[in-house]
Amino acid sequence: MEKNTNCLRVYSEIGKLKSVLLHRPGKELERLTPEFLSELLFDDIPWLKRIQEEHDKFAQALKENGVTVYYLEDLLEEVLQDTGIKEFFIYDLVSYMNTSLEVKKTITNFLKERTPKEIVDYAIAGLLKKEVHEVEPQSLVDYVYKDSPFFINPLPNCYFMRDPAVVIGNGVMISSMKTTARKREAMLLKYVFKHSKTLKVQENLLWYDYRSEYPIEGGDVLVLSKKVIAIGISERTSPQAIEEISLTLLERGEELQEIIALEIPKKRTFMHLDTVFTMVDVDKFLIYPGIKEKLKVYRITRGEKGTIRVKVEEDFTKVLETSLGLDKVNLIESGGGDEITGAREQWNDSTNTLAIAPGVVMAYNRNEITNTTLVNHGIKVIEIEGSELVRGRGGPRCMSMPLKREDI
Repeated sequence: MEKNTNCLRVYSEIGKLKSVLLHRPGKELERLTPEFLSELLFDDIPWLKRIQEEHDKFAQALKENGVTVYYLEDLLEEVLQDTGIKEFFIYDLVSYMNTSLEVKKTITNFLKERTPKEIVDYAIAGLLKKEVHEVEPQSLVDYVYKDSPFFINPLPNCYFMRDPAVVIGNGVMISSMKTTARKREAMLLKYVFKHSKTLKVQENLLWYDYRSEYPIEGGDVLVLSKKVIAIGISERTSPQAIEEISLTLLERGEELQEIIALEIPKKRTFMHLDTVFTMVDVDKFLIYPGIKEKLKVYRITRGEKGTIRVKVEEDFTKVLETSLGLDKVNLIESGGGDEITGAREQWNDSTNTLAIAPGVVMAYNRNEITNTTLVNHGIKVIEIEGSELVRGRGGPRCMSMPLKREDI
């Protein structure tokens, strides 16, 4: 891979997409069982062969539209070629295990003998107990978790690359993930962004750290322009985290003027802001109609002496128009504005579109009414198959982490 020290630049949701980070679904999905579906945030078990075919076609559609595609697993393997970094990575990986210190030492030694590719596989797909021979319980913790088939749990949600990190400007927010099932994903991203020769970021351009006490996830962050960012207060993102990152961004980002905090109902159907609201053109947004009257809006700006100022706003549409300097914004309702169709298609991520250029979005082909509505509003829709991809409750935006966009 070529070294590129200027590969991160995202100052909008809709600028022509130049490069993106993906994870191709792997055998971590074959380690989902009905018993652990809820714990691992799935409603059903995908068919691996088909989900990989769909994901490959998604990646191919991106490439056909001029987008460079990087894969998490490739970048992580590159990073772990450095033996010093590999050692630290193993230490961090083992720290997530529910075992005694003695068992952790055994697994650490096991991993030290593995290749970088094998370690990446274990980090994402998990490490089964049967893959490590003759490891006996050593403590109460070991006995309590004895029935678990894993030393290292799989990360089946890893193909939703939007959540564990997000590029804002020329820096990165490494997410503090809300759920135990996904916390380790952010650690993987920290190693990639900190150590990759392809995507290396300056230390002072890491806007947030995954070890922070307060949760925030990338699906709640929308970079609307150089001056404005929207962040959802949701099931997965806390107001405390928004205050923390707002302080950092407003202090370091000279062009950034404000953060719009949008509070949405804290429920699984609306797990992130981007499941109900996305930007599709300079003055057009796709919104789930069932959310409009439930939104609470707060404007965050610079205060005095390193503080922030928070103002409650009443008119969401007016806030968007004022903040983006537009005479009028068009809120396009998913499902054609129909209550039942909107709810059904929103469950299948109709609102979770990925803009690859102004007025050009990628969307699941199954959401026919929403896609037709977008076309009727002058938006070009590139449809992709998502019958298996959607089982994890995420759409094209969820599956992609933009690294670089052209400025608007």
